[in-house]
Amino acid sequence: MNDSNPNYKMQTAPAGYDKEMENIARGMIGTIEYPSSTVGNTRKAMVYTPPGYSAGQEYSVLYLLHGIGGDETEWYNHGQPQIILDNLYADEMLKPMIVVLPNGRAMLNDRAEGDIFAPDKVQAFTTFEADLLHDLIPYIEANYPVLTDRTHRALAGLSMGGGQSLNIGLNNLDRFAWIGAFSPAPNTMLPELLVPEPQKTAEMLSLLWLSCGDLDSLKHVSDRTHAYLSQHSVPHIWVEENGDHDWPVWKNGLYQFSRLIF
Repeated sequence: MNDSNPNYKMQTAPAGYDKEMENIARGMIGTIEYPSSTVGNTRKAMVYTPPGYSAGQEYSVLYLLHGIGGDETEWYNHGQPQIILDNLYADEMLKPMIVVLPNGRAMLNDRAEGDIFAPDKVQAFTTFEADLLHDLIPYIEANYPVLTDRTHRALAGLSMGGGQSLNIGLNNLDRFAWIGAFSPAPNTMLPELLVPEPQKTAEMLSLLWLSCGDLDSLKHVSDRTHAYLSQHSVPHIWVEENGDHDWPVWKNGLYQFSRLIF
């Protein structure tokens, strides 16, 4: 894995990386429902299976999380990850993977409505850790032909979901070897809580990705995390992009991160 500054040179996503290419094989994306013992009801997630998906093959899994104002459809509606991924497969730049897009607001009414900053709704993003680990991941592993060791499981997200990815991923390195945060929000734990044992974290991680737009008013969260990781020699990729707290940064994060995992 490359450290933040000298070794990793991010290639700018090519023009059209997020536009449908003609005459290529396409994956499938749709909605599933899974029982959540954590919340006490049935919850929804979207699942992308890659071109040529076969029950006879085993796949890695990327869990891709949304922001505070979204739900399991946010990436699909605004980021169209299936197009980005289909194009990368057509260019032979991705390892075979299933991508799961959960609802990170783990509560009975998990819709992004009313006051999305209400305390119970913010708390539900923390509760999601239990839902992910004990309900969603077991469901995916029981219903899809996936590899179940940590080296074939990745966690990434944007904004609130970026904070969740750091909070959950770095505190469950027995479950996740690949972690990505695109413009992580203030729900992100302080770095000394994320990485209390820097050497152990460095040894276990396959990739830690951190990116943020240079105009983002929440960039201080990324800055403090990057500074701590650098100070304690935890290898990671830090990308300061031209942009704000918005989809061009997040889609590029997915484009870059997905090419590096597995």
